[in-house]
Amino acid sequence: MIAGVVMTAVFGVALAIKLRPQLNPVEIGSRAPTFHATDLRAKSPASLDTYRDKVVLLNIWATWCPPCRAEMPSMEKLHKKLAGTDFRIAAVSVDGDAFYSQEQAGPKDILAFANGLGLTFDILHDLICENRPAYDIFGVPESYLIDRHGVIVKRVIGATNWEDPVNEMLIRRLLSEQ
Repeated sequence: MIAGVVMTAVFGVALAIKLRPQLNPVEIGSRAPTFHATDLRAKSPASLDTYRDKVVLLNIWATWCPPCRAEMPSMEKLHKKLAGTDFRIAAVSVDGDAFYSQEQAGPKDILAFANGLGLTFDILHDLICENRPAYDIFGVPESYLIDRHGVIVKRVIGATNWEDPVNEMLIRRLLSEQ
């Protein structure tokens, strides 16, 4: 009897761990999971804590992705337009992860790509795509707008024009909130 109860408990815990991503989906209004990456310019670890009390556009991208390349200039224009505020862009490259592509772009390739486009916002790298399960990432590009309190306000799957007035107004509203 005791063995049966223990086996049931072990099975229940294992099932809960396996189903956890479906039980706590990443959606608008939910707390943003922490992410881990390397800031390629600063050569230091970066996480959601790095951007505490900031409004953050977390963008998941790759150098081999044409829609990512298409959306980056609008992100740069928005970054420049909102310079001097508490708005930050954390662009996390998933180059090198076999889940997305067999192409292997390393940190130097990623920085060369970013510099070639004239990007001045934070360029991060998640080599092993540690963030994929936590953020339920479907593909690239994928973006999350996170408020000062770490809550996801907007999720975009695919490329978008971040300079669009609707996006800018939403970010400015989030910046005005304390």
